[in-house]
Amino acid sequence: MPNITSAKKRARQSEVRRQHNKHIRSGMRTTVKNVLYAIEAGDKVAASEAYKIAVPAIDASVSKGIMHKNKAARSKSRLNSRIQAL
Repeated sequence: MPNITSAKKRARQSEVRRQHNKHIRSGMRTTVKNVLYAIEAGDKVAASEAYKIAVPAIDASVSKGIMHKNKAARSKSRLNSRIQAL
């Protein structure tokens, strides 16, 4: 446990930011999983619709500093490639 006042404040701030980042990351992962489930089901239309929802979620995680931009680009590219392969 921190003893110094500023360290206590940093601990509080870190916890709030961790919860916020967790919320955004979890939502983003859910949208990606929805795309993957549609791909596994072989439904190209549903996969495309889910992909249109997942892309803004991935981009939002990049803008908030939760995901690196190159990882986001790689994820979007791989999802799109799998949808096109259906």
